[in-house]
Amino acid sequence: MRFRHPDGTVVHLAYCTNVHPAETLDGVLAQLRDHCEPVRRRLGLDRLGIGLWLAKDAAEALVTDPAALRALRLELARRGLEVVTLNGFPYQGFGDQEVKYRVYQPDWTDPERLRHTHSLARVLAALLPDDITEGSISTLPLAWRTPWDDRRADTARTALRTLAERLDALEEVTGRSIRIGMEPEPGCIVETTADAIAPLTAIAHDRIGVCVDTCHLATSFEDPGTALDALTRAGVTIVKSQLSAALDADRPRLPEVRRALAAFDEPRFLHQTRSRPHPGGAATGPRGTDDLAEALNGGTLPDTDPWRVHFHVPLHAAPAAPLTSTLPVMKSALARLVGGPHPLTRHLEVETYTWQALPPELRPRDRGRLADGIAAELDLVRDLLSDLGLKELP
Repeated sequence: MRFRHPDGTVVHLAYCTNVHPAETLDGVLAQLRDHCEPVRRRLGLDRLGIGLWLAKDAAEALVTDPAALRALRLELARRGLEVVTLNGFPYQGFGDQEVKYRVYQPDWTDPERLRHTHSLARVLAALLPDDITEGSISTLPLAWRTPWDDRRADTARTALRTLAERLDALEEVTGRSIRIGMEPEPGCIVETTADAIAPLTAIAHDRIGVCVDTCHLATSFEDPGTALDALTRAGVTIVKSQLSAALDADRPRLPEVRRALAAFDEPRFLHQTRSRPHPGGAATGPRGTDDLAEALNGGTLPDTDPWRVHFHVPLHAAPAAPLTSTLPVMKSALARLVGGPHPLTRHLEVETYTWQALPPELRPRDRGRLADGIAAELDLVRDLLSDLGLKELP
């Protein structure tokens, strides 16, 4: 979807296709038919934006076969879909039965991460609509926090500078400008937006910026206004924002809250859990575990303080009491991102990839119900953008 900001800027809204497992190009084409086009039809749109996730094999097929790339572009147009952003964080196997820590490999110390991301940029430059010259790709925040040292940090910075130079060259050839957004995530080297400022200013290239994921922002108990103002003051480009909500538990000591949280403890994805003391408490700053099971079973987090869990819950459907979601954080971030006199980013992407990881009674039972849920999320954001003064474009 496209929206006109009051200053005249076009803001794009998409949903991320990493919710639909596919490792091959044939799988991507099936996604467009079975999922993306049905979502578009439910929304009554002639054109729907999608944030494609292209696994290693699919990206390789597209970058090495111009005919395949042309065929994908034609298929997108035929189904009323457009692509201005890619999710370049997961490399492969995102639909496996267990992903956990593997999602952070290869990291930015591995030459394969640079090669893959450059391939994605070449693909995106070819997929952009004819009237759009700017694309975005989100990527992992350097690496998982261990192992890490100065040598690895230098290697990662060098790789990102090399990528920026290749993106400069790509624009010279294609006329398309592709930017990369490092996505802060709990447990990683760049865990928060504040952590992103130093490495991004060290790289010092406007093609390499940040992707603000509002679930991650909330999980780390970051205040959206403070975080986004700090990025702006530091001159860090907000390449894109992923609109998402985390799981929120205000009183984890209560047995009914722990039972409710345990229903979200599932084996596929990592669900980093963070705790923040109540105002006036003795300790300061968030504390956390790498996964929800550790928080529930290990006694490592204080149960007198609120918990937030890195579990992307549907925007339009908060969990039942005694849990809730961090939707208010997303709304606050969105207002700051696009509600001011000028938008801080032009690319917005709903990213709820955990539909099939929800507790069984909350999972969509078929493709139709999944399409209904994704459409409802986009409808919610559409209304929020309208309330902020943006006008939906045909």
